[in-house]
This record gives sequence, structure tokens and C-alpha cells, in this order.
Amino acid sequence: MSNEATRAATAAERDPQVAAAASLAQQHAPARTHAPAPGPDAPASGPDAPAPRPDAPASNGPAPATDRAGHIEQHGIDVIPASERHGRSRELFWVWMSANVVYLYFVLGGVLVLLGLSVWEALAITVIGNLWWAAVGWLAVSGPASGTPSVTIMRAMFGIRGNRVFGAGLGVAIGLFYEIINIAVATLAANALLGILGIGLPPGAEWVVLVIVAALSFVFGVYGHGTILRLSPYFSAALAVAFVILAVFVLGAADFEYIAAPMPEGEHWAALLLGYAIIASGPLSWGTGADYARYLPATTSKRSVVWWTALGGFIPAVLIGGLGVVAATAIDMTDPQLTIGEIVPAWFTPIFLAIVVLGSITNNVLVAYSTGLYAQGLGIRVSRAATVVITGAIATAAAGWFIFIAPSFLDTLNASLELSVTVLGPLVAVYAVDILLRRNRYDGVALSDERRTSPFWYHGGVFWPGTIAMVVATTVAVLMANTTLYVGPIANALGGADLSALVGPVLAGGLYAALWLGTRPYRDPAFRPAATPAGENETVTDAAASAARNLEEIA
Repeated sequence: MSNEATRAATAAERDPQVAAAASLAQQHAPARTHAPAPGPDAPASGPDAPAPRPDAPASNGPAPATDRAGHIEQHGIDVIPASERHGRSRELFWVWMSANVVYLYFVLGGVLVLLGLSVWEALAITVIGNLWWAAVGWLAVSGPASGTPSVTIMRAMFGIRGNRVFGAGLGVAIGLFYEIINIAVATLAANALLGILGIGLPPGAEWVVLVIVAALSFVFGVYGHGTILRLSPYFSAALAVAFVILAVFVLGAADFEYIAAPMPEGEHWAALLLGYAIIASGPLSWGTGADYARYLPATTSKRSVVWWTALGGFIPAVLIGGLGVVAATAIDMTDPQLTIGEIVPAWFTPIFLAIVVLGSITNNVLVAYSTGLYAQGLGIRVSRAATVVITGAIATAAAGWFIFIAPSFLDTLNASLELSVTVLGPLVAVYAVDILLRRNRYDGVALSDERRTSPFWYHGGVFWPGTIAMVVATTVAVLMANTTLYVGPIANALGGADLSALVGPVLAGGLYAALWLGTRPYRDPAFRPAATPAGENETVTDAAASAARNLEEIA
């Protein structure tokens, strides 16, 4: 595809605030082979296993004190004991919806039209690209099975040490970048909102706005899982109502006779593939489904976990993305925050900015929560709440620097995040294939054991099938990427077509399966590592406590 088409794909980033918002499409992501027999809390499987009652709660009582709304969650990357499992899988819908009713999808829908696609083509790509939310739902089923978050489960794919690079390390790095972008988006929109409302800020007060936005972003992450579950329906409802009002104005102004300018066939296919990569990067960036499903009982229906998780992301992404497509027939979507005033009344402009602020904050709640868990996965021996505060403080300071001191670097940071899908796509694929190969049998206690005697220590702390699959697939995906800062040689040879979001995951999953099935100990059942029964050591409550227990046992 021509450079003009590539520039069109990034035209929405001309405004710094829009540039920051657009990067949210690539949210950070992050389980043993035929793993040993599951512990007593693991769900039964096989043709003779009793079918679990869908959406079955652990009990009809309140959530345990360790995960109660309004109280700081006590668990981190450790195992959630069976006695503390609670909730229903339908709660996952609101968690994922609250994080995905965001302005970003509106921008991305408009980008598809800027690429030169017709309305119907853009709508089709919006639906097809977001089908990857099914994979996000599939990853979430590992949470109830293991009782641990995604970063702990990924030790099965990469080993104890390997996971600190491909799971925890990548998760913290990319998570921090997205926290910075989210804070920047919300701060810029909040300052604009205050200006429209006639509230003047004295010099330096912009920093106060930044701190308030950051505090709102991270306080819910500090309180954790129970608080997020309780508040997510309210966040979802408030944002959804605002978008419904926006939809009324957009549909009223839409040009339903809009015809895209004709393109040569080669450029047309390149535009379709690039559009698909842009949309697919959204769901492919979410590999943390187990973080929010791990409190569910082990007997919870896998089907219900998949559906509620997937629909929570798919529905808002498709509807809001489709709204952006339609809006592009009426206004110039290169700067929608400016041109939206052409089709909405003046009184709605503050509401529109409030959508940007609240959506960025609610999106950051999940990012901050999972980034805190990733940080624990690095081996940091502090509580989950502390890691959320630490990573949040780093992100806040960096966001302030990017906004007020070096704003020119904000666009560079945003553009560099476009490449994150080349890593996160393969990571999601390896994770998804691992669940399939292990039949979702994960022993959370064994996964939490970081000693050299752990069954997941493998060879020197690294599981080579996962490591090789990630390195190879990521390298190929980078060569196929077409982003603002970089166009890979393969993408360039294909006229700008970006195949990274398609080939990266397929290659990673296929290569991992082939290596996994041909690697000892999984090739020979007699050599497969034994697991610690899942009912043991359930008194461990967090990473710090887990570290102390391990040190005592080693001594």
C-alpha cells in the first residue's frame, strides 16, 4: 500500500490528546503440558466428569474479607484458596465492559474510513478484528482452574526464570507505557473540560489535575478485585449512556450515501489488512483474563467464563467502533475532538470530554491492577497494593514529564506502542494453545513454587518451547509490521500490508504446539513433573508471605 494510506492510518494522531488515546488499542497482555493430575480443587474433565452448573457460586454468603469491596485486597499472585472462591461469571462482563467503553474505539473506527475503506468494509473489519475477544475469554478460563493470575500461570509456558522476561517483564514494561498514555489522555481532556466550563487554572495547577487523575486511576487498583467488581457496572452504565446520546447525533448527521474513493486492487487489499491489524490489536493486547476470573469457583462453567469475558469486550468495541465508522462519513476523523462540534450541540461537548476522561480512568484501572501483579511476578517481595502504588507513581511522574516538559515525545511514545501487538499477539497465542494442550489443568500451588525443585523450573528455569516460539514469532511479526515509526521489510514488500496481527499469533501457537509435543518430559508421560496437591499450603496470602515461606523451607 502507498505511504499515503499509511499516513492516513495515523492521521488521527495529529492532536496530542488523540495521539495518546489511539495507543490504547494495544493494551498490555500477558500453562505444563499434559500437566500432572489436577489437585482436589481443580475442575474435573473428561467424558465421565459431572457437568458443572453454569455460573455456580462458591457460596451464597458475602465475599471473603480478603476480597471485599471497599477493603484492600489481600491476595496477589498467590493461590486463592477454595474457601475464598466466590462470585458468578457474569460479573466478568461488567469488568471488561467498564474498561472498553472508551473513546479510542470511536477513533479507530474513523481511521478505517481514513484508510480508504467503504463503510461496509470498515464495519466488517470492525467485527472480524474484534473476534479475537473470543481468545481473551478463552485465556480467562485458566483463572478458576488455577486460582492464580495470568502472570503466575505463564510460568508453565516459559519457566520460572523465563517468565520474568516474557511474562512479568514484558507485562510491566508495556503496562507502564499504557498507564502513562491513559494518564496523559485523561489529563489533557480534563484540562480542556475545565476550560470549557470556564474554570481557569493558575500556573502550575495543571500538575494538580494530573495528580488527581492519576489518583483516581490507581486508587481502585490498590483496593483491588472486589472493589473493581462492585464499581464496574456503574462505570459501564455511565459511559454507555453518554455514548448512546452521542450515537443519536452521529446517526442523525451521517451520510449513508458515502462512497469511498476507488483504489488499485493491490492497495485495496493492503488497506483491508492494515485495518484488520489496527482493530485486532485491541483484543490481542489483553492477555490478563485470569486476573479477574481467578476468584471464581473451580467448578465454574468454562463456557460461561469465555462468553461473559468475550462479550464484555466485544460488544462495546464493535458498537463504538461502528459509530466511529459512521461518524467518518460526516466529519473529518483526523481530529474528532475538534470536528465533533460540527454534529453535536454545544451542551454535549463537555459530556464528550467527560467520556474521554472517565473512559481513560476506567481503562487504567484494569491496566494498573494487572501491572501490579506483573511486578510481583518479577520477584518483588512486596504486596500487590504496594506494586500498584510503585508502578503508578512511576507512570504519573513520566506522564507529567511527557505532557508538560517534553510533549514532543508523547507522540513518539504513542507510536512506539503500535509495535506492542507484535509481542502481545504471539504471547496470547502461546497462552491459548497451552490451555488447550494441558486441557486447562493447572495446579496453582505448584505454579507458585519458585524453587529449583519446582516442576516448572524445567532447564535452568526456562521452558524452551515457549521461549523459542515467542522469539521466532515476534521477530517475524516485527518484520511484517506497518506502524507510524517503522515499516517492516515484509510489509514494505507487500505494499504496506500489515500481517503482524495475523501471522504472529498463528506462527507462535503452531510452533509452540509442535515444540511442546516433541519436548521431554511431555513426550513421555513417565517423565512429566508431579504437582503439589492444590489443597496444600493454602495459608499463603501474598507474594511477600510466599517468599518468607520459601526461605524457611529452603533453610
